[in-house]
Amino acid sequence: MGNLSFLTETVYAHRGYFDNDKIPENSISAFKKAIRYKYNIELDVHLTKDDKIVVFHDYNLRRVCGINKNIEDCTYDELLKYNLFNTKCKIPLFDQVLKLVDGKVSLLIETKSFNRKCKLEELLSNKLDDYNGKFAIQSFNPFSIYWFKKHRKKYVRGLLSGDFRHNKTMSNIRKKIMKSLVLDTFLKTNFISYDIRSLPNKKINKKKKKKIIIGWTIKDKKQYVFSKKYCDNYICENMNEYM
Repeated sequence: MGNLSFLTETVYAHRGYFDNDKIPENSISAFKKAIRYKYNIELDVHLTKDDKIVVFHDYNLRRVCGINKNIEDCTYDELLKYNLFNTKCKIPLFDQVLKLVDGKVSLLIETKSFNRKCKLEELLSNKLDDYNGKFAIQSFNPFSIYWFKKHRKKYVRGLLSGDFRHNKTMSNIRKKIMKSLVLDTFLKTNFISYDIRSLPNKKINKKKKKKIIIGWTIKDKKQYVFSKKYCDNYICENMNEYM
């Protein structure tokens, strides 16, 4: 598996170093700013209708682009019609981000998968196989992580989790399974990314003795200081206020 120290060397800028007024989340501008400040980058990837890998967080375009469409139902050419918030920035291709970053900082890549026979995972790995920079894969979807465990054993991979009490759409059964971290034992991950709102947690304290714990999402100094007690690294926003 190699050296995992890159996972803890520098905090991860959540969706890049953004402010959403002039520099939108998951935009080329946000990634350029993160690189300029030498922060690692956390980002999200989806697969479009025409099998392009794009960098975007939500499953729907409404919050960021102001139109009620699911990203998987759009071709990339259609996505280029829409701007990110009130800027002229567009949804970037993952290829564009890889070319920009080019190993300058490490990437923490969250797969947003609708399954589709794990086509996102397959196409993503085809690009990452030829990438020379440091990166890790993470997902809430255990099937996505399992695909990488089976097909890309050398990839650094982690499970996203928490107690999900803030999630109003997830079933109680699924919440219980995800909260228990029982899937992590089967998936044999290298790290766990855990919701800081769900800390402290005895299961995380136990896992921390054997693997890296990354806390998400830190938004202020109070959360940053609190998370230091339980986590090895952090996914952060508003770093200028406390870094």
